[in-house]
Amino acid sequence: MILHFIFVVKEEDRERRQFEFEYIKKMSQFYKVWIKEKFGIDYEIQCDELVTKPRSILQKLDTHILVRDHEQRGKSIYHFYLTYFRPLWTDCTCEGYTAENFGLVFWNIPKESNDTLFLAEKNCTTVSHELLHELLRISGHAKFMQEVHDIWTKHIYEQLEFEQYGEDFQKTDGKPMFLTMDTSQLNL
Repeated sequence: MILHFIFVVKEEDRERRQFEFEYIKKMSQFYKVWIKEKFGIDYEIQCDELVTKPRSILQKLDTHILVRDHEQRGKSIYHFYLTYFRPLWTDCTCEGYTAENFGLVFWNIPKESNDTLFLAEKNCTTVSHELLHELLRISGHAKFMQEVHDIWTKHIYEQLEFEQYGEDFQKTDGKPMFLTMDTSQLNL
């Protein structure tokens, strides 16, 4: 099984956003370990960039174009897009979208170019949200959408702490490199 993270970046922003792509490469390896530990699934991880050129307003990049890209790359591969735009249509409160072997999240750009904590808080958490939808779906979990959304609500509105992980991919009480939804809240 392959999980392919794809950083969607505008051609003119590519050099400036290189730090984010380096974080994404580390995060993708973290999620390989996290998924194996939490769900017993051993994904082969791939990570690359999808560099976009300017488009006309009638050809605006959105979910439907990335779904077509996913289909062209192969539906059997789990493609996970990290985009610079908010999708016009979303099925999640975290500005993400999920379908079979397909994930998409709006990737927030940090104000400070090397702000790892921002990337963990604003982006890594939403990646875990969308990953959980798919991991629960393939596990045969009946309420995979609702249960993830219920936990997300607790994180956002009831001060449920996100799980914190360090650079070594181990849980930490110190400054985290990666943050995920609290999987102990899942009814597995």
